[in-house]
Amino acid sequence: MSEEIITTPEVQSKKPSWLRVKLPIGEEYKHVRGLVDTHKLHTICESGNCPNMGECWGEGTATFMILGNICTRSCGFCAVATGRPLAVDWDEPQRVAEAIQLMKVKHAVITSVDRDEIKDGGSIIWYNTIKAVYALNPTTTLETLIPDFKAERENIQRIIDAAPNVVSHNIETVERLTRTVRIQAKYWRSMETLRILKQGGMRTKSGIMLGLGETKEEVIQTMQDLKESNVDVITIGQYLQPSKKHLPVQRFVHPDEFAELREIGYQIGFDYVESGPLVRSSYHSDKHVIAGYGRNKWREEKALQNADK
Repeated sequence: MSEEIITTPEVQSKKPSWLRVKLPIGEEYKHVRGLVDTHKLHTICESGNCPNMGECWGEGTATFMILGNICTRSCGFCAVATGRPLAVDWDEPQRVAEAIQLMKVKHAVITSVDRDEIKDGGSIIWYNTIKAVYALNPTTTLETLIPDFKAERENIQRIIDAAPNVVSHNIETVERLTRTVRIQAKYWRSMETLRILKQGGMRTKSGIMLGLGETKEEVIQTMQDLKESNVDVITIGQYLQPSKKHLPVQRFVHPDEFAELREIGYQIGFDYVESGPLVRSSYHSDKHVIAGYGRNKWREEKALQNADK
């Protein structure tokens, strides 16, 4: 990638214009905002300071985190606390289902911390949550953003058996940087998790962050590795440093580069490619459940471009 690498904190703090977002507005957003405040509901949209919260809430999409808010891993990019988690709350699945019903969420994304200290990795709570959500919200579509479960088939099978619309597991970065960015994770173990999910018939998805020091060639190789693991949907976005304790941003990637990677992704063969500076894993995820939607839109764009020539 050709842009100058940004390394100093002073420069990092001056985010480029393309990373600025508008304040959330709209009646649907105000409605969800009121429900969240009144009922003290917990969404990753808020706690993660997601730049797309207003847009997603306005379209009836929200992201929830289960299995507590303390992770057993200590990734260099993530703001979630690391330590010894509290005991599993077996009533949580029903509460999540009720929150989705109360908020009238059309499309829900559920994620979780890693629970490596539990034999099942939290997969039983995952199964119960997915089933509870569908029982109470039969018309809601659902994406599950899961841990790698150490690629253990028994635990991954519980997700497959619960049958969410999309199962996502983020590779996060290129192979060379994995040990630094995802300290306790393994690049090829994550790929194996995605392969197992696809073997189980799931629509699969993964995401990459840019700006951590990767090269363009490494990003494309990661995309190819994901495609060889039969991943359907890929998201590519800009890494932003949550605090001074986290990995610094090495570079703010220009929107033109994200557009180029989107084009490359479709050429590689992904069914849906979401690529842009503000893209996060759950951005536009309500459309990621629709097989062929992204690729068809891309083909329409190409046809219009060719017609204009």
